[in-house]
Amino acid sequence: MVATLPDPCDASAVLHDVTLEGHGARLVPLDDTHAEALAAFVDDRVWAGMSSPLPVGIDGWRAEVDRARATPGRVALAVLDAATGEVRGSTSFYDLDTHVLRVEIGHTYYAPRWWGTSNNPACKLLMLTHAFETWGMQRVAFRADTRNTRSVGAIRRLGAVPEGVLRSHRLAPDGTRGDSAYFSILPDEWPAVRAGLLARLAGTTPDV
Repeated sequence: MVATLPDPCDASAVLHDVTLEGHGARLVPLDDTHAEALAAFVDDRVWAGMSSPLPVGIDGWRAEVDRARATPGRVALAVLDAATGEVRGSTSFYDLDTHVLRVEIGHTYYAPRWWGTSNNPACKLLMLTHAFETWGMQRVAFRADTRNTRSVGAIRRLGAVPEGVLRSHRLAPDGTRGDSAYFSILPDEWPAVRAGLLARLAGTTPDV
């Protein structure tokens, strides 16, 4: 059953209650209690491709968490190990439009020890399932700086459809400009994407 979404002006408080769990990952609302763990592992390598400066120290991370939570149309999530509670990273729904029924998934970063594991496909499966099957979204989009080949590759492995490149679309913290590669998934494409993610999580296709 597709949920009835609140009006956009009332959506923030309700949608920030999202909690998702499966395949070893647990996604919970991002809050100040996650700042110390994020500060411990997020460095320039992990933060590559972001359009804001790397937060510095626990106070910097508390400010980053507060900013993420306060951004209209964004549902910021901490990614935890379901068994241990270890903070693996963070990801978000953003540019959420509850009238047009579209959303983007991004602002994603994980501790390097989780790169190339089941973590990212698990998170994407949980988030896409929620977007399409609970919220009833008609479009889920992804974007990445074209220079961030790791992120672009991860999006392509999802089975998202390439839509093109927006030139000079991004401003990096150092003042340089970059291009954004856009991808999307529509409802009729979701079953194939879901099957691909489940195959990766089952180990029948490689997660490289």
